[in-house]
Amino acid sequence: MKRSEINEACLRASACFKKFCWALPPSPKWDVTDFGLGNFPRFGLTLVNLAAEPEYCEKLMYARAGQTTPCHTHKKKKEDIICRAGTLALRVWPGRPEREDCVGAGEALVPVDGAFSRIPAGRPFFLEAGQRVTLVPGVWHTFASASRECVIGEVSTANDDLNDNVFLNPDIGRFPVVEEDEAIKFQLLRK
Repeated sequence: MKRSEINEACLRASACFKKFCWALPPSPKWDVTDFGLGNFPRFGLTLVNLAAEPEYCEKLMYARAGQTTPCHTHKKKKEDIICRAGTLALRVWPGRPEREDCVGAGEALVPVDGAFSRIPAGRPFFLEAGQRVTLVPGVWHTFASASRECVIGEVSTANDDLNDNVFLNPDIGRFPVVEEDEAIKFQLLRK
C-alpha cells in the first residue's frame, strides 16, 4: 500500500469524523489497511484505536462506499459493531461459509440492539446510525459502507489483530506493506 493512499485515507477519515462531531484523541493511533490485497478502494478500512486495555478495546473506523472488510471471524474476541454515521451493511454466517458471496442455508442468531435476531446466513442486513450488532467468536462476518461514507464504532474484549483474526481468504494480511512514495503525515500503529 502506498504512503500516499494512507495519508489520503487518514485525511478523509479525519474530515468525516469532524463532520459528524467525533473528536479524536491528541495523538491518534491510526491503522489503515488494504488487508494485503493491494486494492484499498475495494478492500480497505481506516481505523483509530481509542483504547487498548488488557480487558477491552475501542476503535473508531471509517469506510467509503465500495470498501469492504473481508469475511472473517475471531478466535476469542467478542465485539459490538456500531454504526455511528451513515449506513452499514453486514453479512453474517453461523459457521465458515464456502465463499464470501455465499448465501447459505440457516441463520445466525445475533443480538441487534441487544435483542436476538435471526439473520439469514450471508444475506445483507443494515444498521443505521446508532444501531449495533454483537458478534461472538465463531460468527463469520463481513461489512461495508452502504452509504457514501460510514463511521463505525467497535467496542470489544481485548484485541489481538495478529493472532485472533481468521480470514476466509488465506491471502489476507492484516497489516499492509507500505511503499514510501511521499512523506509520512500520519503515524501508523504497528504490531
